[in-house]
Amino acid sequence: MKIQNGTCLASHRSNSPTKKSSDLPGPKENRTKTELKGFRDFHLSTPGVQDQYSDGKAAKVWHLYIGGKKRTNEYADSIIRVLKENNVQTVLDAACGTGVDSILLVEAGFTVKSVDASDKMLKYAHKLRWQRHREEKAFEEWEIGEGDWLDLANCEDSIHHPDGGYDCVICIGNSFAHLPDFVGDQAMHKRAINNFHKMLKPGGVLIIDHRNYDHIIKYGKLPNSSSKLYYQGDRIHKIKTSVLTVDGECTMITLDYEIDITGTGLADASDPIREKPDGTLVPISQFRLSYYPHTLVKFNALLEGVFGEDADHKILPDFMSTPPEEGYIPSYLVHIIKRKE
Repeated sequence: MKIQNGTCLASHRSNSPTKKSSDLPGPKENRTKTELKGFRDFHLSTPGVQDQYSDGKAAKVWHLYIGGKKRTNEYADSIIRVLKENNVQTVLDAACGTGVDSILLVEAGFTVKSVDASDKMLKYAHKLRWQRHREEKAFEEWEIGEGDWLDLANCEDSIHHPDGGYDCVICIGNSFAHLPDFVGDQAMHKRAINNFHKMLKPGGVLIIDHRNYDHIIKYGKLPNSSSKLYYQGDRIHKIKTSVLTVDGECTMITLDYEIDITGTGLADASDPIREKPDGTLVPISQFRLSYYPHTLVKFNALLEGVFGEDADHKILPDFMSTPPEEGYIPSYLVHIIKRKE
């Protein structure tokens, strides 16, 4: 495993509070780790993979949060370069969401199959495919379906996996961190990574990432990196970070998002109003997402436990081959690991 250009994980301190299990309502002695899984319920879209988008709140404003083309422009050259360096033609986007990354790859000439556990997010991907499939053959061939990371082989009712496997599987945008670890042994994480490995042909590559959770756990807030990478929207009003600990160990990070929906036609009377720094009052759409806090050391062990300790494994800070400055603190750590020939 090689960390590209010495990724720096932390350099300053915050006074943000850390939530403990004692901060949650109810008798502490009656709580289990499952009950302490976060500040909201998980919802199941397919058996095993939790769909936190099932209420449609995040899906409704996702395009405002990610910033549309501004998002993919941030890392398009990087991901296409990695794919071409590894002679990739077929790609499984295992966390396609609304389809933004899949569209980037289809437009770049790759053969893409896309799955996601959230039917609310997939609705937008299907709509975008429909808008373009009549005039662009590549979009006619783009297959989209509901998929469970814990049972990827059985997506055949919606997409058709290529014989021999894919050249590449991608799971980016901090998507993998949505998969919880209720028992505490990371068994579901290991099973999902093993399924990604099985989807690859020999010599194929997995591109997977996670937020810089080492920094978030230590300082209680997101890194103030110059690159926000995946989430480039200019309507982000606020993101509140909460760190949940159980018996002194961080078990979950919860992010509460507030998105400015002024002039979008999405606002209604039930939406809260917030004041911007200039005094302007704006309607806000809110949603909450919870994440498993993958630290770098543990995530390396998770990947190499499946792919092998001697696997070709690189880590790019914010998808950059070269960080912009010494001591740069990345928002995301992007892992590129190859299945053995």
